[in-house]
Amino acid sequence: MPQPLDPIDLIRLALDERIYVKMRGERELRGRLHAFDQHMNMVLGDVTETITSIETDEETFEQIVRSVSRDLDMLFVRGDGVILVAPPLRTS
Repeated sequence: MPQPLDPIDLIRLALDERIYVKMRGERELRGRLHAFDQHMNMVLGDVTETITSIETDEETFEQIVRSVSRDLDMLFVRGDGVILVAPPLRTS
């Protein structure tokens, strides 16, 4: 009978694949997973980082959503800020 997969095994299957990482503080990362450890510290390559902020206009009380993106060759991600790790959506 095959052993059930641990969550860390699912991350292992994503090595050298592009993944999506949601971080604390409205940060999102998309990049190729090069390495990780049991604390979810990760090394990502070819990364796009997107930071989203929501501000409220003081006069109209309208919410303004702003997103800022940047591309990075390599990034070390500290595991204590990771909320979610997933493969990117596949479009057919």
